[in-house]
Amino acid sequence: MQTEHSLIFEDSRKMKSIKDSSIDLVVTSPPYPMIEMWDRQFAAMNPDIGLHLNKGECGLAFEAMHEVLDQTWQELYRVMKNGAFACINIGDATRTIDGRFQLFANHSRVQSKFSELGFDVLPLILWRKQTNAPNKFMGSGMLPAGAYVTLEHEYILIFRKGPKREFKTAEEKHKRLLSSYFWEERNAWFSDLWDFKGARQGTGSLEPRERSGAFPLELPLRLVNMYSLLVDTVLDPFAGTGTTTLAALAAGRNSLGIEIDPAFAGPVKDRIMHSIPQVNMYNLERIKKQIDFVHHYSEERGELKHTNNYFGFPVMTGQEKELKLAFVQSVKEVKENFFRATYFSDGYIQNIDPEQMDLGYLTYDQGVQSRLIFYD
Repeated sequence: MQTEHSLIFEDSRKMKSIKDSSIDLVVTSPPYPMIEMWDRQFAAMNPDIGLHLNKGECGLAFEAMHEVLDQTWQELYRVMKNGAFACINIGDATRTIDGRFQLFANHSRVQSKFSELGFDVLPLILWRKQTNAPNKFMGSGMLPAGAYVTLEHEYILIFRKGPKREFKTAEEKHKRLLSSYFWEERNAWFSDLWDFKGARQGTGSLEPRERSGAFPLELPLRLVNMYSLLVDTVLDPFAGTGTTTLAALAAGRNSLGIEIDPAFAGPVKDRIMHSIPQVNMYNLERIKKQIDFVHHYSEERGELKHTNNYFGFPVMTGQEKELKLAFVQSVKEVKENFFRATYFSDGYIQNIDPEQMDLGYLTYDQGVQSRLIFYD
């Protein structure tokens, strides 16, 4: 199996390089309106935004920033297939303007626009970003009537274009089985509350990595596995440091990353070319968690009735019997900003003995061709 991954440096408000109805899934995190680190980027696209902010016209600035994003959402409707999902990670903003502290509900504004464009609005996910900060409160400290609750969550908004996707042919149905996820993953992933740490947010400096508000890899990895099939095409219209690209690579999907700032080319290329250990370890962790679940379940409730055909370990349901994971063998830059990943063959990783499955016994031989080694 092979997948292809393209980085395209253009404005996502006009994705000229992407054909109509060609995208199976969108996973992205746009700049957040009314978050100060993004003011300059929004003002560059609409100078009125800077004028509104300077005058303290926060409502007008908020709406003008969203009108910039609206153009990308309009393009998504064009490029997505019927039945495709769009997953938008966005947080609300808090800001003090003219001495008045208030919240700007970005998630609500985005939902309204997607609905207006014709998308179906589906139940959202609250992503609770863990924090160990001892001074979580904002405002007047321990004195009443002046403090504000701390925002410790963001939203993952879920939309679908048109009616749900259908799988009619034998080939489509088989690919759907190959793309399944473990029963325990389904229980965690399809909860409306996710709880894991976020990636460090940028500070607004000139360095691309500092200017990115990237989400952690776990977030797009879940979404890509939840809402797409093997070798589907995943789009991120605000690609930044390429986290969605890595998620697609790990899950055996094709990807397109649109980024307006060409300064990201070097950092993203470096991540992709050195991604094999990271993305393969993600799938090994999935195997380890499944085997841990099997042990605990068997001890408490008895043996599971089904066996995965590729790995040889028990699974909860018959839908998991054909489940495959995509282990990357090599990644090559075929031409500038276009990458091709090759995966190990179906039979390379099979019949894992649960008694021997321990991540301490897994390593890489990073020679000309990286390969996985299982040894006792």
